[in-house]
Parts: sequence; C-alpha cells; structure tokens
Amino acid sequence: MSIQLSEHFTYKKLIKFTIPTIIMMIFTSIYGVVDGIFVSNCVGSDAFASLNLIWPAIMIFGSIGFMIGTGGSALVSKTIGEGKKEKANEYFSMLVYLLVIIGMICSAIGIVLIKPIASLLGADETLLADCITYGRALLIFLVPFLLQNCFQSFLIVAEKPTFGLVMSIVAGVSNMILDFLFMYVFKMGILGAAVATGMSQLLGSIVPIIFFARKNDSLLQLTKAKFEGKAILKACTNGSSEMLTNLSASLVNMLFNMQLMKFAGSDGVVAYGIIMYVAFIFSGTYIGYSIGTAPIIGYHYGAENTEELKSLLKKSLKLIGITSIVMTVLAEILSKLLASIFVSYDAGLLEMTTRAIRLFSISYIISGFNIFASSFFTALNNGPVSAAISFLRTLVFQITTIFILPAIWGIDGIWLAVVVAELLSLIVSGAFIIRNRTKYQYT
Repeated sequence: MSIQLSEHFTYKKLIKFTIPTIIMMIFTSIYGVVDGIFVSNCVGSDAFASLNLIWPAIMIFGSIGFMIGTGGSALVSKTIGEGKKEKANEYFSMLVYLLVIIGMICSAIGIVLIKPIASLLGADETLLADCITYGRALLIFLVPFLLQNCFQSFLIVAEKPTFGLVMSIVAGVSNMILDFLFMYVFKMGILGAAVATGMSQLLGSIVPIIFFARKNDSLLQLTKAKFEGKAILKACTNGSSEMLTNLSASLVNMLFNMQLMKFAGSDGVVAYGIIMYVAFIFSGTYIGYSIGTAPIIGYHYGAENTEELKSLLKKSLKLIGITSIVMTVLAEILSKLLASIFVSYDAGLLEMTTRAIRLFSISYIISGFNIFASSFFTALNNGPVSAAISFLRTLVFQITTIFILPAIWGIDGIWLAVVVAELLSLIVSGAFIIRNRTKYQYT
C-alpha cells in the first residue's frame, strides 16, 4: 500500500517515502557523471573543459523547470490539503502547458545566442566549437529537459515517488547506453554526449505525460485548464528560491571557471568540473530528501496540522545531521578514487583534483541543512524567505568568498570558497527558522 501525504510520518515512514526520490536524484547525477567520464576519456580534456564551460549556461534555461516544478508542487499539494482536488489538477495542468510554451521560446533564443554566450564565458578558439556543438544540441531538447525536472516534483505530489525513481533509472540507463554507442562506437565526439543526454530526457518526459494524460490512480491528472495569472505568480514565487539557486549556481560556476582559468588554466576548469560531478552525487541526497518531503510539508501546512509540521522539522534535522557526517567522511575517503575515474591519464591533474575534492567536501557537513531550509519554506509557500536563503547562499556569499579567499590562499581559496559560504548560510537559515517559528507553529 502506498504512503499518503495525509498520514503521520514516523522516521521509518519518512525514509521509506523519500528514499525513491533520493535514489532518483543520485541516479540522475550518476548518469550525468557518465557523460563527463565518456567525454573526458573518449574525446579528451579540451572537450571536457568545453562541456563544463557551457553547461552553466544551459542550466540557466533549465532552472525554469525547477522553479515551476518545486513552486508548483508546493501550490498543488497545499490545494490538495485544503480539499480542492479539482482545482489542484487545473493548477497542475496549467503549469505543465505553460512550461512547454516557455521551453520552446527559450530553446529558440538559446540556439541563436549560444556562440556569443560561449565567447563571453571565456571559450577560446580551442574550446569554442565544442561549446557551440554541445550547447545547441542540448537546447534542441530543452522542453523535455524542463518537463523532466518538473515531473520529478509532481510525481511525489501524485504519491508516485517510486514511479519517478523508475523513470529516472530508465532514462539514466538509456543515457549510458547511448553515450557508449555515440561516443565509443560511432565516434560522434561531444555531439554524441549531447544527443544521448537529450534523448534520455525526451524519454523521461514523454512517459510521465502519457501517465498523467490518461485516467490513473494518482492524485493528479492532466485536464483542461485556463491560465490564471495569480496562480502562476504564486507558483513562480514559491519556486523562486529553486530557480535562484540554479541561476546563482550557474553564474557562480562561470565565475569559478574564470578564476580558475586565471590561476590554473584549463586544468583548473577540468578539476572544478569533476568536483561538480562529485557534488551532484553527494548533494543529490540532500536535494532528493528535500524534494521528497516538500509535498508532505505543503499538505500538512494546507491542512493546518501544526503538530505534524513540528514532527517533520525535528525528524528532518536529525536525519540530515546524521547523513551529513556520513557524506563528508565518504567524500574524503573516496576523493582520489573519484578523481582517477576522470583523469587517471594525467598525474598532475589527478593530484590537483584529489586535493580540490578533499577541500571542497568539507562543505557537505553543512550544505544539507541549508538545502532543506530553503525547501522547507518553499513547501510552506513562503517564497521570499526561501529565495533569501538561496540568494545569500548561492550568490552573495559564494561570489564574495570566490574573490576574497584566492587572494589569501591562492587556488586552495577557490576550493574552500563554498565551505565558507555554506557556513555563513547556515547562520542565515537558522535565523529564519527561529524567526518564523511562531508564524508556522513548527517548534
């Protein structure tokens, strides 16, 4: 029997409900990493550097899917909690249709502007062609990419987290197989990596559309819907923190790459790209848990069940605390192994990357609390607070530290910039949780 949002969540039930989403996020990260492994080992470090230079720009467009998915799921789950199931389905359908329209517009704009964007990000003659090839190919598949991100959240609201996990696995395995075929067998180079990723995203979006378009046993179904400006604004406000997180991360990644080009050249960009792949996997645990719990929190907030909100916050902080210790220790122990998967062919680059991972990984003991805090306020339909946490964490603090710390510690300052930024963000997250405890009665 599936677990329903309306139930009381014990530790066991909370873990059972969120584990499919956690695994889904980790698995999604892993098949993204596979792209990098194939590109680095089959095409070379220059192509890998090109991929990492242009990827933040793609994620700026992709952040729209996260915004509507997380913000919309908070609105929809709250509406279900209020007992308005038909209205919830109208909101859900409207947001999916809106995302398709926005995706098509952004895809066209991105394809036209990809060359000047790549040049702006620092791509020289060696990297520019691969940046354009990879970027344009991914932008062709932008609509499926946005929908796949959006459905990750809505499948949880529909009480179908396991279905979301299965889709993630199917899409991920498809991507891995296509990576092998396109790059290793057919020698398509970096274009093969982009097409493999795009086709897996297409699969990951079409199947959920078919599921929701047909009569099903979930809480959600695609129906006729009219565009309601107030609901769209509310969903976008709710999800503004997630969009801001992705936008800020993309901008910060660009700044990291620019600083690294100055301090270490393209090798530094490669090392940072590997760190980001490793971070996708480790942070995926926190992100998956936060996405998994958001509809539960949103439902009980809509149902005015303050006792359950108290329980969910208390249990979540304990679970994240334990997980953060485990994640940090694992990252430190496995740092050289993780680096060698990508750059075992270059001893100097391997040494740089291993040290970079060890320094950067200290942030994992803190970041989980900040990720959850932002998601927690999104679920409470408090977009401004959630956005403030994300804005300070992913933009203000990281930009500040990335320019100050390298002046003190050189390249090590770049790797430690995120650690200091997360620590400052933890203070902000704690302050917001304490300040809003009376308003939401969760403590």
